[in-house]
Parts: sequence; structure tokens; C-alpha cells
Amino acid sequence: MDREQQATVRDSFSLRGIGIHSGQAVAVTVHPAQDGGVRFECSRYPGVTIPACFSSVRSTPRSTVLAAGDARVATTEHLLAALSALGVDHARVVVEGEELPALDGSAVEYVRAILAVGRKPLDRRREPLRLRRPVWVSEGEAHLLALPAPGLRLSYVLEYPHPLVGTQVASIAITAERFATAVAPARTFGFLEWAEQLRARGLALGASPENTVVIAPDRILAPLRFPDEFVRHKILDLVGDLALLGRPLHAHVIAVRGGHATNIALVTQIGTDAARQMESV
Repeated sequence: MDREQQATVRDSFSLRGIGIHSGQAVAVTVHPAQDGGVRFECSRYPGVTIPACFSSVRSTPRSTVLAAGDARVATTEHLLAALSALGVDHARVVVEGEELPALDGSAVEYVRAILAVGRKPLDRRREPLRLRRPVWVSEGEAHLLALPAPGLRLSYVLEYPHPLVGTQVASIAITAERFATAVAPARTFGFLEWAEQLRARGLALGASPENTVVIAPDRILAPLRFPDEFVRHKILDLVGDLALLGRPLHAHVIAVRGGHATNIALVTQIGTDAARQMESV
């Protein structure tokens, strides 16, 4: 795969399913685009475009929600992770509903769909975002640090006070091949004791064993795809949130007990610093 040239998808593809938070039937269609980065369109708001960039983030309640005016799309991170990791820089994404489908709770179906239609190189070179200095954010017990590096590596420390989870640590260099096999299959997970509280907040209304690995007090209610599947899913989410920079990031990002809110805080700081550097040139 030629990673030096910008690219789009070679053809359109569609996927349907249930929104994990809304519980509604939703669909997404990804179309080729020649420029403009990745942009979302909500079928309920024709003519409104939502750029996939950190300035479009509206909220991060268990997912990354992008918005422009009244138009919003939720749970964007898995598709964005797949597009970014597989080297797709430009795409027009049309969402039927206000949330992307959960599918099986991972990004593997997005990866398969992108690989099936293929990647079409464009006549422009990719310009990775290279850090000039370390960047970090902290919020309570959550900490993220980005260090200059020749490519993208994500290291993650996950901690939950549950005997079947505990502390999980993973460090993965993000290439298209490694993402597809070691990160994309990792599924959304949740604790059974969270269910009532989340649903009272209007979240996880579509969560089910088909799209979520449920952790009960005494057992995990599904076979795991990896012994450390939970921390790998956190890496998947981080790849998707980093895609909101709009350019491939070259950095080693180290996360300790992070989440969407701290991911976006780091992305915003990196993106703001990059914009200032461009203005000073």
C-alpha cells in the first residue's frame, strides 16, 4: 500500500445496524471524495456538512459526537479509526440517523469493507503531523502524553478495580496491517453494573451481547478475542479520536486510564500547536 500519496476509497460501501447508544436502526454509506478530508452528512439535515476535525466535537459521553449546527453524528470513532489506519484521507460519509451502527462493537467490519472496495491514491502527497515537543494532558487520574516519534505508536495502561480486568497494558505500532489484525477486532466492553445508570442517561440503549462484551461481577459473558481485548479496544478508540487531527500523526502516545474526553483534549492541544507553528512559518 502506497502510504506516501493521499487517498480515498475506490468505491462506495454501506453498512447497517443498531446504534449502541440510541438503540435505533441506523446506516452509514462511505463515498469517495477527492479532497476535503473526511466529512459527515446527516440525512436528517441535507446540505449540512460536519468535518471530521477536533473543532467539530460536541461531546464525548461514552463516544465521540461531532456536530455542525443542529446536525450531529455520534459514535464516529470506529469508522474514523479504520479510515485513518488504512490510509484513507478523504471520504464523504452519509449517516442515516444520528449515530453510526455499532456492528459487532469493533472496527473489523469497517476494515473489511474498506479493503473490499480498495484504496484509490490521489495526486497529492500526505503530510504527516510531526511533533516538535512533548504534549500532555491530565484530568484526575487520566493522563496522556505524546512524544515525537518517526511513526505512530500507542501505549495504553487500562485499570479497573475488577478481578477479571485489573490492569492491562499494551503498546502497538499502528500500521495498516497491525491495526487490521491486532486492534480493529477488539470490541466495546461494559460492566453489567453500569447498565441501569447508563440507560437512565439515555446511553447504551442499543447495547447487547451482539455488540458489547459484558463483564458481570463473577464472569465475562462472551469469549474474548484477545486476552487483553479491553485495552486493545481503548487503543482502537484512541486511533479514531486522533484521526480528528485530519493528518497522519507521527508520535508515541502514552495513555493511562484515558477516555474520549482526554483523547480529545490531547488532540485539541496538538492541533492548536500545529496551527500556531504554521502561522509562525
